[in-house]
Amino acid sequence: MIAPPKPDLVTVNIDGKEIAVPKGTNVIEAARLVNVDVPHYCYHPKLSIVGNCRMCLIEMGMPAVDPATKAPIMDPATGKQKINWIPRPQIGCGTNVSPGLHVKTTSPMVKDAREGVMEFLLINHPLDCPICDQAGECKLQEQSTGYGRGYSRFVEQKNVKPKRTQLGPRVTLDDERCILCSRCIRFSKEIAKDDVLGFVDRGSYSTLTCFPGKQLANNYSLNTVDICPVGALTSTDFRFKMRVWFLKQTNSIDTETSVGANTVVWSREGQIYRITPRRNDDVNDTWMPDSGRELFKALKAPDRLTSAETVDALVARAAEVFKQGPVAVVGSGRSSVEEQFLTKKLAAALKATTALVSRVGQGDKLLVSADKNPNVRGALVTGLIAALPSQKLTDLAASIDAGKVKVVVSVGEDLAAAGLTAAQLAKVAIVYLGTHANATSAAAKVVLPTLSVFEKNGTFVNQQFRLQKFAQAVPGPQGATNDLIVLAKLAAAAGATVASDLGSVWKLLAAEIPNLAPITYANLPETGLLLDATPFAALPFVEGETLHFKPAVAGAAVAAKA
Repeated sequence: MIAPPKPDLVTVNIDGKEIAVPKGTNVIEAARLVNVDVPHYCYHPKLSIVGNCRMCLIEMGMPAVDPATKAPIMDPATGKQKINWIPRPQIGCGTNVSPGLHVKTTSPMVKDAREGVMEFLLINHPLDCPICDQAGECKLQEQSTGYGRGYSRFVEQKNVKPKRTQLGPRVTLDDERCILCSRCIRFSKEIAKDDVLGFVDRGSYSTLTCFPGKQLANNYSLNTVDICPVGALTSTDFRFKMRVWFLKQTNSIDTETSVGANTVVWSREGQIYRITPRRNDDVNDTWMPDSGRELFKALKAPDRLTSAETVDALVARAAEVFKQGPVAVVGSGRSSVEEQFLTKKLAAALKATTALVSRVGQGDKLLVSADKNPNVRGALVTGLIAALPSQKLTDLAASIDAGKVKVVVSVGEDLAAAGLTAAQLAKVAIVYLGTHANATSAAAKVVLPTLSVFEKNGTFVNQQFRLQKFAQAVPGPQGATNDLIVLAKLAAAAGATVASDLGSVWKLLAAEIPNLAPITYANLPETGLLLDATPFAALPFVEGETLHFKPAVAGAAVAAKA
């Protein structure tokens, strides 16, 4: 295990509580460690500091020393070193801790300053909380209750600004609600590298807008909605669809590429309404691509596969197909670690060859990698494959043409898209497991409908070799069965005995794969665990140059297994 370097700690005093924190820690983050809330709007831990909302005002002081001798100046009343307090409040977001720093967050001066700031922020803010999409997660509403005066002395007319401005194809602006925190501007410039937003005009007439001829259309535009502390920026797709307090939150993973961005799926009564990023500083910080937020829409697609037959009847038909000759199993880089393990067990029971299909596309060096499969590493770890897959099933095609393969089991892969011709598909009996119809399911002798990532539990191994879990957000449709159950029943029909529930599968994984030996699904942290990547360090993975964020060190061992 690679031991992280020990941070250089300094001791600071926050509201009378002393705490040791890493040198350079922001005061707002240091206060969180002692459960002290410093309200803020413009500050974001992943963006630059601007200090323009002034909501995080605090009192600060440093231990007094004699200017000439540098000797501590003691307070005779307390017997402790005197603290020289700065006479005016300071912004917490623009201050990093230093040895001996003293902070007051609840003094009368701080309280009065916060109330004044809040009063100014609310001067032109519209009274449309009942219809605001940010209701339930609005920091302005929360902090006006906790830190405001509760009344306003402003009696003049409020400024009227545009209410429904399309900044881009996915983001709608209500400019009356904007408090000019500039989070969206800094995100677009610093993270997305698409500097298209800015303020125009001055004072109460300041307005957020796009530069002339530009729009907020990059693949990370909806992150501006996530970090907007008020209801100014809203998702055009989610707008007025559902109140957030009605929605259930389920931790999941973005499956569009091997980055494995951590996400939260928001659902109610079996329907998904939106997907947002989940903070994991080692993988995706607090961001995710827009493209990953729309994956749930495929659940209701008209080509979704279901069957009126029972899974046992379909498995019995598949067992008859297995008898027709030599079998090849095509696994999937989209399958979970557990499913890939059972796919390997099925292939062993059938004495079948195995293959995997690679998907390679354009990466953006942020959170979309060139590897469009979320779990190729999982197939390597479980031993389903021994080398990196190719994009076309050329070896399988040659085996079919030579008559060496008579049956193909496809686990979620469209064989036609992977290079097999219609004539080659016609030469073999196909057993297809998948969620949506395609050329392979149309040509298959047996189709076993399975579940999407949103409808089951499991794990993926991302491009850092970080094992991460996802959880079921909604139930699957009637007529579709969990992949683990289908694979276990197929393996049983082929003569093998394997488990079909997640806990039992993990016992088998731990027993057979040393890299996974100490781990269970239940004790896997929400931020994942790094696996030992040493055996695969020489493989030429396609997305080696990607990730603007912090990739893990290849070869790092499993840590914190408890």
